[in-house]
Amino acid sequence: MGISKLTTDKVKERVDIVEVVGDYVPLKKKGQNLWACCPFHGEKSPSFSVSPSKQIYKCFGCSKAGDPIQFVMDIEGVGFQEAIRHLAGKYGIEVEEDETRTPEQDQEQSERESLFIALNFAKDFFVKNLRTDEGKSIGLSYFRERGFSPQIIEKFDLGYALDGWGHMLKAAKSAGFSEEILLKAGLILQKEGDPSRIYDRFRGRVTFTIHNVSGKPIGFGARILTKDKNQPKYINSPETPIYHKSDVLYGIYQAKKAIRDQDNCYLVEGYTDVVSMHLSGIENVVASSGTSLTEGQIKLIKRFTNQVTVLYDGDPAGIKASIRGIDLLLEGGLNVKAVVFPDGEDPDSFSRKVGSQAFQDYLKENSRDFIGFKIGLYQDEFARDPIRKAEVIREIVQSIGKIPDPIVRSVYAKEASGLLQIEEEIIHTELNKSLIKSNKEHFQKAKEEAEAEQVLEGLVPTKTEISVDDTLRLQERETIRLLLNYGWQKLDHEELHLCEYLLSETEEIAFHTPIYQKILGIYRDSLAKGTIPKTDFFVSQQDAEVRQVTIDLITPRHEVSVHWEGRHQILINTESDDLAATAFKSILRLKRKLVYKMMDEAKQKIKAAEQEGSDLDKVLELQQIYFELKKVQLEIDRELGIVIG
Repeated sequence: MGISKLTTDKVKERVDIVEVVGDYVPLKKKGQNLWACCPFHGEKSPSFSVSPSKQIYKCFGCSKAGDPIQFVMDIEGVGFQEAIRHLAGKYGIEVEEDETRTPEQDQEQSERESLFIALNFAKDFFVKNLRTDEGKSIGLSYFRERGFSPQIIEKFDLGYALDGWGHMLKAAKSAGFSEEILLKAGLILQKEGDPSRIYDRFRGRVTFTIHNVSGKPIGFGARILTKDKNQPKYINSPETPIYHKSDVLYGIYQAKKAIRDQDNCYLVEGYTDVVSMHLSGIENVVASSGTSLTEGQIKLIKRFTNQVTVLYDGDPAGIKASIRGIDLLLEGGLNVKAVVFPDGEDPDSFSRKVGSQAFQDYLKENSRDFIGFKIGLYQDEFARDPIRKAEVIREIVQSIGKIPDPIVRSVYAKEASGLLQIEEEIIHTELNKSLIKSNKEHFQKAKEEAEAEQVLEGLVPTKTEISVDDTLRLQERETIRLLLNYGWQKLDHEELHLCEYLLSETEEIAFHTPIYQKILGIYRDSLAKGTIPKTDFFVSQQDAEVRQVTIDLITPRHEVSVHWEGRHQILINTESDDLAATAFKSILRLKRKLVYKMMDEAKQKIKAAEQEGSDLDKVLELQQIYFELKKVQLEIDRELGIVIG
């Protein structure tokens, strides 16, 4: 059964984009909007914009955009109705079910929601198994040996998978789950070569439930307790539509509040490390679940803090093998520290060995920034070998170069200089080499974007690498942008709305870009019904592409600082100061691009006619069409003040 429209409308009225996004990323005000590093992709400087006035978000890096509901859908990986339920809970809105939905509509619930339900059932099943005789004697006794309290077992939804081929399958099918959903959820397997043979994936193992950020079970890790050399120690859920290992951190749901409160995230390797640290009173801890650290996992940490402390087992060879993770963390814009445990110890074993308070004290006393940590790791090697010292220096410099903040980079360069006993100038020289290379790449990209904008404005002639169709598409985009941003405003000293002028001038023009033609059609239909649509009308459209394009067009990337006028008395003209002139020039540029396209088509026809050996009259007729179009183009150029030699 679905959620009623009344509940959906209440949520839309009550939600605030700043509050919703602020639960996941720290926002900083700049101009009229708020900005943050995007939670959907890794970046060094903020390109994620939140508009309180328009109630939308937009990332200029990865193009993610939407309203508060879309943000929850994107960040939590849930469907529309799950997002509404989430926001209704946040704002204390009672959820009313839609009684008018048919059984057929109920069956069309998204696959993702079905998977969430199946995995939640599996979690409950494994937890209940701890109360069976087998579960008590094997699973529960193992947890008690590790010192796990009943509260911790409940907190992490720890459980036990019974030793047998079909316990889960039988229980799930009795509860109404289909084999198809159980297979997609990774709870059961099909025997290779015999699809009719289906059996449980997890058997005779203790289970660790993997939750997403909002606390929903999305997968499981399972540990065998016997010493069977033919079986792996751990097995995990496979990749599914709702579980992508590279984007998940074990314990993030239980840790997210503590990470925010402490402004630090401890990063460990395994499930039991996380649980043991909670027992020691340290809750701001997550695990990469035995996999190499990924960009997705780094972005997940960055949603809650910029500080991360990596905890390494007391195994020098293992530390050196996993040291690359520090560079990834630095590149992700995180401030990195590290703690190494005594030889042979890991967070789980060491916390049980020394006790809670001593464990917490150890972490505080032995936490070192990544420079001191890396240098200390290789100290013995380069003390005996000058060449090795040179290699270590380059590795340190490369790590420093990953840091996006120039001030932090400079501080670490100075520290590295003292610890490595090398001139700071040499470190800065090496740093500059890598930074110059990176800046060249960024400059080239920015230059290409600027040239495209100049072509759009008609400031420079179209270059051969930018096609006529591309420039026409850009000008169509500009026309729709003006329509969405200012359509309801009246032109200076006239009773005419901007939308009426633009629509009348484009009445006989068919836009070549389908999405812009679609938006134009929606606008005309609304105007025909006596309503001038505003931006929220298009942001709430069911068509996802219309919503996305609308947000792209109504969200400016740059704003003029209020200090130009308020503090420096410098007046900056904007396009809204004279909408009549802005609209007039936009229409002229659109027609100019259309004429260019028609001229290009005419040239192609002339060339084809000459190659086919057509009669002279046909060629002359086509040439006459071209010259007439050229006259129109020159007239428009004069109106726009464009002179091209």
